[in-house]
Amino acid sequence: MARQKEPVLYLTGSVGASTFKHLDEGTIGFMNTPNIGNRLGDWVWAADNGCYSGNYVGDEKWLAWLDSFTPEQRSRCLFAVAPDVVGDSGATLTRSRPWLWQLRWLGYSPAFVAQDGLTDETIPWDEFDVLFIGGTTKWKMGATVRGLIAEAKRRDKLVHIGRVNSQFRYLAFAAMGCDTADGTYLAFGPDTNTPKLLSWIRKHKEQTKLF
Repeated sequence: MARQKEPVLYLTGSVGASTFKHLDEGTIGFMNTPNIGNRLGDWVWAADNGCYSGNYVGDEKWLAWLDSFTPEQRSRCLFAVAPDVVGDSGATLTRSRPWLWQLRWLGYSPAFVAQDGLTDETIPWDEFDVLFIGGTTKWKMGATVRGLIAEAKRRDKLVHIGRVNSQFRYLAFAAMGCDTADGTYLAFGPDTNTPKLLSWIRKHKEQTKLF
């Protein structure tokens, strides 16, 4: 399941002239939600739920949206994120667990979002394929999350990190073993920030000798 010997793949919901080439080449990926409305190209992508931004469309519409993609499109989807509750691991466990098997049944790799307060002992490891690191900034930068990432890698889970909008955070979580990341970095000044993002990827390659 884990992406071995590759730089951390950055997923963006910002699609435009500055990103089309890199999406087509697979240098970056597409973070899709029901609210974005962009046509899905022949890209590597992931299906987010919109809960963090407060734009969740509701269970029925979200499930219908996931079901609208073709088998070929689903085969290019890295994961689909089960609905979660921002900053609350207990509420996220209650909300997410009924969805994980449904995502797998639809042909997606289910992603479970780690939120504040989550521990190794409370994670339903056998029910999902991808550990999505969410939560508040203070929590996600702490020792608990480093331990969860290490355990996920030990279990051969793919690890995704959300809200990565700086080179420091990209490289820090790359060093911890994360496989994919997302953020809003390319939504603001894409012509300027796309080359900067590509420089992060090159730097990660140089640091880990990934050619």
